[in-house]
Amino acid sequence: MSTSAMTRHVHVLAPAGERHDEILTPAALDFLGHLAAAFGTRRNDLMRERRRQVLRLASGSPLDFPMVTSAIRADPSWRVAPPAPGLSDRRVEITGPPDRRMTVNALNSGAAVWMADFEDATAPTWNNVIGGQLNLLDAIERRIDFTTPEGKEYRLGEQLATIVVRPRGWHLDEEHMEYDGRPVPAALVDFGLYFFHCAQRQIDAGQGPYFYLPKLENRYEARLWNDIFVTAQELLGIPRGTVRATVLIETITAAFEMEEILYELREHSAGLNAGRWDYLFSVIKTFGHRTDFLLPDRAKVTMTAPFMRAYTELLVRTCHKRGAHALGGMAAQVPDKDPAAHEAALAKVRLDKEREAEDGFDGSWVAHPALVPVCREVFDDVLGERPHQLDRTRDDVEVTAVELLSVRRISGPPTMEGVRTNVAVALRYFAAWLRGQGAVALYGLMEDAATAEIARVQIWQWLRHRVIDRETVLGLLDDEAAALGAAYPWADVQAARTLFERTALAAEVPLFFTPDAYTRHLVRRTEARA
Repeated sequence: MSTSAMTRHVHVLAPAGERHDEILTPAALDFLGHLAAAFGTRRNDLMRERRRQVLRLASGSPLDFPMVTSAIRADPSWRVAPPAPGLSDRRVEITGPPDRRMTVNALNSGAAVWMADFEDATAPTWNNVIGGQLNLLDAIERRIDFTTPEGKEYRLGEQLATIVVRPRGWHLDEEHMEYDGRPVPAALVDFGLYFFHCAQRQIDAGQGPYFYLPKLENRYEARLWNDIFVTAQELLGIPRGTVRATVLIETITAAFEMEEILYELREHSAGLNAGRWDYLFSVIKTFGHRTDFLLPDRAKVTMTAPFMRAYTELLVRTCHKRGAHALGGMAAQVPDKDPAAHEAALAKVRLDKEREAEDGFDGSWVAHPALVPVCREVFDDVLGERPHQLDRTRDDVEVTAVELLSVRRISGPPTMEGVRTNVAVALRYFAAWLRGQGAVALYGLMEDAATAEIARVQIWQWLRHRVIDRETVLGLLDDEAAALGAAYPWADVQAARTLFERTALAAEVPLFFTPDAYTRHLVRRTEARA
């Protein structure tokens, strides 16, 4: 590797790309150096605590609402900050990676908010990471218009969605950036570069630097983010409280600390989101060793399952009790060329959004611009001219720890079709991810890292409990690998297969597929080009 920039011991260990110097300025790298120096060790300590928590739960320690924070939950006086400009009405939010085409389409989609996703929808190649930052900067400066070689034009309209950036999770490092001899936490890179270049620009435009925080597991990780926000604002002279962050409740442990997470972030909080796919993944990997958590096919685990209902109803009640927005989960359907299939997909989206709106959510997510009108219509019917329904405090909801963990009520073995689908989805997604694509339309759904994680940990769980056998999975893997190679000549089938075997067929399930795959493949690709 070659060092292309250095300041305050921050090294960029990658070759310079087109316009990268506009993002990787000495001042921006100095800012990252401050953040890494102040918070890198604390982040590492929290990752060690995550591993200890995994061992405690696997050994039988109970999971419950923490007694030590009962006073926070019982105190009726505290509330989060009021909605920031551009975040009062969030009835439709669209998600997607910050590539150039998606940036224009999402901002023009008619959604209230676009979550620019550096996490599950982005394969973290170096060009994707820095290119995404450039696209956001260009969008804010309104210089992102472009025409494809085929002549298709992409132009920003007048009414644009509010940008909310999702950095990568705490578990990931950015191997192309180094501070004091160690990789910089990827979350600090994604947050820091966007904040440094765009925070004041967004304020000048009448909004602000807004974020989605993924995969938090407890209040301490929320407290870390809050301290980062305070420091970042101080370093750049931005008033404290300007940053707003929505936390995705997408781990089972975070579900037991929703109020505490809001409390830690209260001056910077913009609410909570029901990150349901990662949540399901978290339930399986946390309790997959237990027979009473054996789940059937992913398609059968709907949001009406008792443990999922408990999770979403508690989220709405918690948010509205504290004056925070509650955002629903992602509708992953994508348009289909077949009219009947297309109408069936829209009907599923409508039903899902009707349930969320009736439950009290203030808005919800879609994965494709074509779904924005359906989601908007549903929430328009419930909200009317109101920007939200924070007045629905859901005092009727009382959720216990037992209800959050009541997976047994829908537990059961998979079907052979479900096993094959999981093998096919994981393998095809891995192949696309290794090629640099983080959001992939497969079998009528927009799959990202979270849904691929579900696919591979379900295979692991079913093997562990011997409801399927290894020979059957390997046979399906052979079939799907052959089909993948025939359909997509560009696919590195062997690399995708190896990744599947390491993460789904191992004796102990890796907590995430992304860290190992990243260092084995994406970083090596950058090294080869250096």
